[in-house]
Amino acid sequence: MKSVLNVGIDIGSTTIKVVVLDKERQIVYKNYARHFSEIGAALHENLENLKKVVGEKTFSFALTGSAGMGIAQRIGLPFVQEVIACASAVKSLIPQTDTVVELGGEDAKITYFGEAPEQRMNGVCAGGTGSFIDQMGSLLSTDAPGLNALAEKGKQIYTIASRCGVFAKTDIQALMNDGAEKADIALSVFQAVVNQTISNLAQGRPIGGNVAFLGGPLHFLPELRKRFIETLKLTPEHVVPVEDGCYFVALGAALSEETELLDYERLQQSVEKAKEAAAAETRKADFILFKDQADYEEFKSRHARDKVRRGDIQSYEGPVYIGIDAGSTTTKIAAIGRDKELLYTSYGSNQGSPLKTVVQELRGLYAALNPSAYLAGALTTGYGEAIVKAAVHADAGEVETFAHLRAAQEFCPQVTFVMDIGGQDMKCFFVKDGNIGNITLNEACSAGCGSFIENFAQGLNLTAAEFAGKAMDSEAPVDLGTRCTVFMNSKVKQAQKEGAEVSDISAGIALSVIKNALFKVMQLKDVSELGDHIVVQGGTFYNDAVLRSMELLLERKVTRPDIAGLMGAYGAAILAMEEGLEKSALLSARELASFETVTSSYRCKGCGNQCLITMQRFPDGGRYYTGNRCERGIGKAKAEHHAPNIYSFKYKRVFEHYRPLAHPSRGKIGIPRSLNMYEDYPFWFTFFTMLGYEVVLSGKSSAELYYRGMATVPSDSLCYPAKLVHGHIMDLIGQGITKIFYPCIPYNLVDECHPSDNHYNCPVVASYAENIRANMDILQEKQIELIQPFLPLNDKKRLVERLAEELAGEQLTKQEIAPAVEAAYIELEHYKKDVRSYGMRILRRIEHEHEPAILLVGRPYHIDPEINHGIPEMIQSYGLPILSEDAVYHMPVQSNGLKIVNQWSYHARLYHAAQFAAEHDNITLIQLSSFGCGLDAITTGQVKSILEAHHRIYTMIKLDEVSNLGAARIRLRSLIAALARKKKVSYAPEQVIERPKFTEECRKTHTILAPQMAPIHFNLFAHVLRKHGYQMVIPEMPAKAAIDLGLRYVNNDMCYPAIVVIGQLIAALKSGKCDPDHTSIMLFQTCGACRATNYLNVLRQALRYAGFPQVPVFACWGLETDAFKLDRSCFVDAIKAAVYGDLLMNVRNRVMPYEIQQGSAQKLYEKWMGRCREELGHGNYFKFKKNIKAIVQDFDALPIHEDCWKPKVGIVGEILVKYHPVANNHIEKVLMQEGAEVVMPDFVDFFMYMAYDSIVEHRLLDGKYKDKLLSGMFIRILEFFRRPMRRALQKSNRFQPPHTIEQIAALAKRHVSLGNMAGEGWFLTGEMVKLIDEGVPNVVCLQPFGCLPNHITGKGVIHELRKAYHGANIVALDCDAGASEVNQLNRLKLMLSVAKEKNPQKSVQKETENTM
Repeated sequence: MKSVLNVGIDIGSTTIKVVVLDKERQIVYKNYARHFSEIGAALHENLENLKKVVGEKTFSFALTGSAGMGIAQRIGLPFVQEVIACASAVKSLIPQTDTVVELGGEDAKITYFGEAPEQRMNGVCAGGTGSFIDQMGSLLSTDAPGLNALAEKGKQIYTIASRCGVFAKTDIQALMNDGAEKADIALSVFQAVVNQTISNLAQGRPIGGNVAFLGGPLHFLPELRKRFIETLKLTPEHVVPVEDGCYFVALGAALSEETELLDYERLQQSVEKAKEAAAAETRKADFILFKDQADYEEFKSRHARDKVRRGDIQSYEGPVYIGIDAGSTTTKIAAIGRDKELLYTSYGSNQGSPLKTVVQELRGLYAALNPSAYLAGALTTGYGEAIVKAAVHADAGEVETFAHLRAAQEFCPQVTFVMDIGGQDMKCFFVKDGNIGNITLNEACSAGCGSFIENFAQGLNLTAAEFAGKAMDSEAPVDLGTRCTVFMNSKVKQAQKEGAEVSDISAGIALSVIKNALFKVMQLKDVSELGDHIVVQGGTFYNDAVLRSMELLLERKVTRPDIAGLMGAYGAAILAMEEGLEKSALLSARELASFETVTSSYRCKGCGNQCLITMQRFPDGGRYYTGNRCERGIGKAKAEHHAPNIYSFKYKRVFEHYRPLAHPSRGKIGIPRSLNMYEDYPFWFTFFTMLGYEVVLSGKSSAELYYRGMATVPSDSLCYPAKLVHGHIMDLIGQGITKIFYPCIPYNLVDECHPSDNHYNCPVVASYAENIRANMDILQEKQIELIQPFLPLNDKKRLVERLAEELAGEQLTKQEIAPAVEAAYIELEHYKKDVRSYGMRILRRIEHEHEPAILLVGRPYHIDPEINHGIPEMIQSYGLPILSEDAVYHMPVQSNGLKIVNQWSYHARLYHAAQFAAEHDNITLIQLSSFGCGLDAITTGQVKSILEAHHRIYTMIKLDEVSNLGAARIRLRSLIAALARKKKVSYAPEQVIERPKFTEECRKTHTILAPQMAPIHFNLFAHVLRKHGYQMVIPEMPAKAAIDLGLRYVNNDMCYPAIVVIGQLIAALKSGKCDPDHTSIMLFQTCGACRATNYLNVLRQALRYAGFPQVPVFACWGLETDAFKLDRSCFVDAIKAAVYGDLLMNVRNRVMPYEIQQGSAQKLYEKWMGRCREELGHGNYFKFKKNIKAIVQDFDALPIHEDCWKPKVGIVGEILVKYHPVANNHIEKVLMQEGAEVVMPDFVDFFMYMAYDSIVEHRLLDGKYKDKLLSGMFIRILEFFRRPMRRALQKSNRFQPPHTIEQIAALAKRHVSLGNMAGEGWFLTGEMVKLIDEGVPNVVCLQPFGCLPNHITGKGVIHELRKAYHGANIVALDCDAGASEVNQLNRLKLMLSVAKEKNPQKSVQKETENTM
């Protein structure tokens, strides 16, 4: 029976859409509404309305949407993946479309149609989606339509970060504090959304042809659509007109082939089932806030005691002191009397204009003032401190950290630690001897701050107070992790799917706020560090759930003053009083009554920076400027700062010092001003100039230059310095350059003075030219030659040979190249010598003048003003000379050795600089780190450790695309103020603590713990090691609690495998099953350019924090093997175990999806697992061969559905997340449940790849011939043991034999250089090509979030592989503690739906239908 009506319901992350179509496909009913996370109630309401439309008719029905999946799964209603639903609607209703850009509540998608259909979806980031726009609207005190109305009037576009709402809020707040127009900010928000969508999703493929804009935000916000059209340079005829853009996904569901015929009664029954299923789901809580009501009452009465003394302002006579705290989202004013009694307070939202709020609140204060009282002092603090002070003529300003400390001391004179959580900022600082020690601020991330909770509450249609109150009723708080807002939003979606109550979400958010503050922002490892007197403040702590979570996590009581949200203002008032003034210069009531500001903006043309300057004119003629990096833009001559700035010197010396040839004999060659060129440019300029080339350098970095190349950036989590490279290449192309030289340099020069464990370059710096070649199609289109060889800069003789090979096409002889190389090395040394000389001048000056200096450390590219955002100039403006890490690297220090493997060149300088600063009390170190720099998870910890061991303050500033100096200025001023008050501590060498080692004695008496990585293989490895006398224990698969332990004891910026491995090992020790005094831990040490080399040291540190410093940690392979020996017999057994593991994994995966009898494949696998263990215990090579043959025969004979077709999906990626079920969210199981056959690469191949790298190093770099021979031998041994498996599989009916490593290398070489050897390197690309080559076009590429090597050979090659192999269907998934399973499942379903389109049985079925 055919239906008369088609019904589609789209339940998205924030809205629910319903459409009903008649048989002519005309819409007869539609509804669009927000569901405020009450999905069940919203669905009920819409179904009631639907009943009136469909009546008694039968109708076809399907559900779709990110939140619809959960309901559909539970109650058996048909579900269509949302991107597929959208695609089917486009094909049916607007078939002329080439590209669709679709924005939803928390999703962003681009779908390419035509010959090569391709769909992309945001992964771990909801920046630039509907919820992002809502958040930005609330910040400007409006909603999304209001934002659109404001944007219509906007004229000026500012740069706003859109990676996540939190970054953007920081930028918007800075603009608002500086008086920028709301209309301009609104316009800039829309532009940020456009930039985010293009940079995050386009990834090299142009958005062109006929473009349709779909989804709620693009439907309801015409100004946003306009920004897309203008940015993409679309003509009107290329914009597809769409009437119901916000309903398209629901329309697609209604038109889908997946619909089922229903009547209303069945639908109603399904919904009742959904409600029952949600109610029946109980999630066990890790904790509850209060045991009972009495517990809560005791908590309330204890905190009611911390009260400030108060007075009555209307009756008070005498001097009044005012503190004004112009914060990030609120303005607070406190007035106190002569005895510090609180007379008056005000706490108001900034409503997008802090200055207006201050003026308004001050008018209220004057109105309340007794005529016999007078203002004796006024002090400003907070984000808006400078502008407010200038506007209202306050007497003084103080950095907010000191205002907060002063207030805390009134409540708790012995305070040891202060935590302040405000609207958008979080400050934590230690107090020692009444002075601030180390200060930690949230770096450009306000996850877990007040505004985050407020936005969540708004999304649920509650006030922040109502939302907080609900947490008290929670019986099962939801664990939302410690990642950013976007991750938490996805987790909340998942919790709602599981039936979580709003109260559980509220309590969960409260817990995550504190977890984020303590373990992510502060990276607290040992609670005792905080001392016994903890004061908490900031408006967020009015939330009892947040306060209680803090006490529960710290297991100690804290002080929350009753004026927690006013502490900055109260402290400022006390400091105003302590200024000792008799009369304040603050504007009078009469002057404030007529106070108005006039704001204007303009671009300064004084230099290449082209600063956007905002000027505010006050009634008294005073002016306040923001946005300028120097005085030139505000009508003054550029001030020559007295303090020397080595960053400025280096930038000029490395680039401007060189003049290209005017009459080149060999033409022009372009070099991008990027990454390693900030140090190596003198080398390559000299080399090519000597050979007769005119060297053309790309222009200076700028935001505009970045936008020119951003559509080709292949990974959204790359650091900004890497993203800028694309813009520099575009700049060279724009200059008409047809030949570009951009070498890949895996190893830096060896430093003779400071030997280190290795001298790698960061994987991104080393190989970024690979990303340029693979993702910038313009190079092929314009026939531009990109010369990007892998070169051994660290070996002069070998470099000459390699350059002669690589530049053979340039008709250059070795005899010409050798002197040019010699001259280049000499010039590079000249540059370094000049930097050292400049540094020595600064050191002599500060010694002579007895002045302090800042040692500003980072990477060579941090000298770029676009990357450092003018921070060196800001430091210089305080009169502080600036040194850099390479300026002091030649200076001797008393180093005691490092707690990590010192393997990266740039970082070795950082450690040396930290030790140098520790030994010189007039030098203070500040570290610059780019957002997304994974290596800094190790360097920041080590630098901090060196400084803190010598009682020095450590300051780190994170840099991103967007220049917001507000947070940097707070850090710097707090640091300067803390240094001025700090007591000098004389240098004392750090006591060296020897690490516990694994000895022969340990072998006899210790249990050896090893992490679970690949369940099948490690089951067999453990058996082998036990046979050879090692008491090996591999813990069970880690649960959620173990991952939390990893997050607690490991820097959260560390890669996910480290968090998983360390979490499960510490959990095993804490479980009591192992005696810590008789346990050792074994890891594998790769010794490559990947962070994994340092896992041992990161684990040792975590063990110390967790209370297990006595546990030895050693490597079974690598640099730190201690007394562990892998003898010949054990080595052979380990190889056999690995081969068995590979075979069992692959034959089981091949037959399991098709088995006739459920469970038969698993049963056969278990039988053979037992026999393999038996053979490993007592067998020999002949039994091994026999077993291999029999396994293949048995699985070949297992009855399966031979004629059943399922899409084959290959899994590749970083070794741990590829094989570890918990780390990859059980991806094998999920894919099988979704109807796929999973193909896993062999575990043995990874070790083959590691060995093959020595062969590659000998061929491309400076590898030793001996290493090449040994590696070749190792590969042959492995292949000897794989030979029986290869032969058995070749003879089988169902299985394929493995590729050799030489074959995989040849496949990889089609697309990347084999010089990519960091992490999985070229092997990862090779695995993807191998799968496609074997007829597995569907590939999931797994990487830990922010994995540096995978930016190049994982995500970096996907664009090229899709172009090279028709039908290649590749999805990259980030694995992370905060990654949402819902999002991952959505993306897998999307990939599978594309795969299932290619079902040959489906084609036959269609042909049959057509002939009938």
